[in-house]
Amino acid sequence: MSTRIKTVFPDFATVSRGDLDLGALQRPELDLELHGLTRPDELPARLAAAEILITNKLRIGAAELAAAPRLQLVCLAATGVNNVDLDTARARGIGVCNITAYCTASVVQHTYALILALTHHLSGYQRLLQQGAWRDSPQFCLLDYPIRELAGRKLGIVGYGELGRGVARAAAAFGLEVLVSERPGGTADGPRPAEVGRLPFATVLEQADILSLHCPLTEATRGLIDAPALARMKPDALLINTARGALVDSAALAEALRAGRIGGAGIDVLPQEPPVDGDPLLDPEIPNLIITPHVAWAARESRQRALDEIAANIQSFLEGGRRGRVI
Repeated sequence: MSTRIKTVFPDFATVSRGDLDLGALQRPELDLELHGLTRPDELPARLAAAEILITNKLRIGAAELAAAPRLQLVCLAATGVNNVDLDTARARGIGVCNITAYCTASVVQHTYALILALTHHLSGYQRLLQQGAWRDSPQFCLLDYPIRELAGRKLGIVGYGELGRGVARAAAAFGLEVLVSERPGGTADGPRPAEVGRLPFATVLEQADILSLHCPLTEATRGLIDAPALARMKPDALLINTARGALVDSAALAEALRAGRIGGAGIDVLPQEPPVDGDPLLDPEIPNLIITPHVAWAARESRQRALDEIAANIQSFLEGGRRGRVI
């Protein structure tokens, strides 16, 4: 490596809108090059001199790695590593780091924001207000949409890692009973508190009043929530997905919501992001659906923590360590 290590972050705008402190990365030994966004055709030129690559969601496949002959380390500004060709990186001796536990508080908040907004029908009541229904009401309140308490209801969690556990811990504040699902197609994903047992996925589908997804996208979990799974859920159940869009069959969910076969859904992720080719869930006429643009993780504190974690991974690499290493 050269005295100053060429460090390139080609999609910096996916992490910062000018509101973060870059101090941990702006060090004398790092020749830091930031690009807000990078088109696929621009990427090879920007990778040509890179010794360290920081990226969030850019696809780094075999061709992109071939365009970076000096590359020694890929630092992901995320937990998921499915956008990097790990086999090629391993064969080239390129290290790959990810970050974990940096956005737990933000994702937990967003999960409950979706649950509460759906349970209290906030968008429906806001719409009535804008239409003048409260002004014209003969009584002091509107009761058009039924509101239920969360206390005593069952929260099903699929994916009991860092984020799933965070959501489970917060459930106690609302009096929710937590049901932890076995991960379909695999073994239980990590240790669990003795008081929380794992249940078959089908059982959780049938018993949960709220189903919250926090599992990774694998071949076993792709399309996990399909038409048969939705048919097993309670007719007033809520589905929350802040994990990966392809866990859910969008067309099946849209149909179930239109038909009133489930009570509502809060979706922060779609299979294609941005959804340039459209998605069945983007129809504004679908009832009891809240869509947010992959922002569950995006509290400022979480994004700052992501940069600081990346800087710590790079420092470890420079010192010969393996902090955050996937390979």
